[in-house]
Amino acid sequence: MTEIECRGLLLDMDGVLVDSTPAVARVWSRWAEMHGLDPESVVKQAHGRPSLATIVELLPNAGSEVHRRENHWMEQGELDDFSDVIALPGTKELLRALPPSQLAVVTSAIRALAEVRLRAAGLLTYVQNMVTADDIHRGKPDPEPYQKGAAKLNQPPCECVVIEDAPSGVRSGKAAGARVLAVRTTTGDEELLAAGADWIANDCASLRIDPKSSGTKIVLQIADDSRSRRMPKMS
Repeated sequence: MTEIECRGLLLDMDGVLVDSTPAVARVWSRWAEMHGLDPESVVKQAHGRPSLATIVELLPNAGSEVHRRENHWMEQGELDDFSDVIALPGTKELLRALPPSQLAVVTSAIRALAEVRLRAAGLLTYVQNMVTADDIHRGKPDPEPYQKGAAKLNQPPCECVVIEDAPSGVRSGKAAGARVLAVRTTTGDEELLAAGADWIANDCASLRIDPKSSGTKIVLQIADDSRSRRMPKMS
């Protein structure tokens, strides 16, 4: 069993805490079809990043007013589509085991959407600290989101462990100076490794908070049956 010591956990939301994949795919696929784009590639490009950043990349010549309008359409579509959003395995148990002051959710979603999805999954009550797209100027893979997440916990990023499922989020956590535990809920090991993940586990059901944790110290265990393995650091 692998053990990791830290003073704070910074958790992505979609793909780590909640399964919103069907809802995300539906909304982005509708948007892609409206613009004559390939839905599958658009959904993949949008994963783990602020929606506006993806829209700007896909419609580079549309202009800022169109970008804002399209982003508003996307935000409203995602807010309205949450009926099948559920908690991923092990998430409630992990959040229950930690004092709220030692964890923060760091998501590319706007705050209203984050609250809708966490509430639908029955997790909002465990979350006291949150960094959303409303709180940042530069989204993942920029380090800003996880730098601000660590600041929420009054910890330097090097004392925190980021839990991520998307390569852009892994890169964000590493660039911020944190260690990153990736979960293979939405992305294969090869991409997570290439992004610089320090560890890989199946999902939050593979993680435990050891009873040796005390005060500000968290001892995070990765269960053997997760097929976890320590990853070399990548430049």
